[in-house]
Amino acid sequence: MKSISRRFNQSAFTLVALLVIVAVLALLAAMLLPALAKAKTKSTSINCVNNLKQCGLAFRIWEGDNGDKLPMDVPMAKGGTKEFDTGADTFRHFQVMSNELSTPKILICPADIRSVADNFARLKNQNVSYFVGLEANDANPQRFLDGDRNLTGASEPQNGILKLVPGGPIGWTSAIHNNQGNVGLADGSVQQYSSSALREALRNSGDPTNTWRIALPE
Repeated sequence: MKSISRRFNQSAFTLVALLVIVAVLALLAAMLLPALAKAKTKSTSINCVNNLKQCGLAFRIWEGDNGDKLPMDVPMAKGGTKEFDTGADTFRHFQVMSNELSTPKILICPADIRSVADNFARLKNQNVSYFVGLEANDANPQRFLDGDRNLTGASEPQNGILKLVPGGPIGWTSAIHNNQGNVGLADGSVQQYSSSALREALRNSGDPTNTWRIALPE
């Protein structure tokens, strides 16, 4: 009887110990998962910033090889994309820089659900996560050159063009980065903005009597 009782107590103790271990593991998981999610979000944002830095560098290299003008200011006959600055052809402004960008993968934000194009020849808006600021130039370093496509303004985009006025309404949607986003400026820097910081950046980007046109990859 003593032997049976001893075995029973050992089994009971083992079951209790197992339940304790499971409870501790569940508690650790509950504590670690938010931290891991936060780390993943931060990593995704950093990778997006790196993509935009490479895009900004590509714009500047292309500009240096084409009379100090960005693709949006150069006619197609001379290798640019000026004729595509009034329609929903955002991808064209990146496509023309295929040599400078080296891979279409750079054009997809890691937080975006869009797919990478097989090559630049097959590039479409659906393979691009970033907008292009059609009025960007070196003379105005705070103007928006490119950035996450989840940008919104006072009115809906018309034929892929979002019009913004310094000091006017602007913000991010929840489509990417959870109502935040990244913007590459004409001076080559990349900034991470909340919606309130984005409004301040737009306010400082130029004359409030002017309108900046943003080409969205819709």
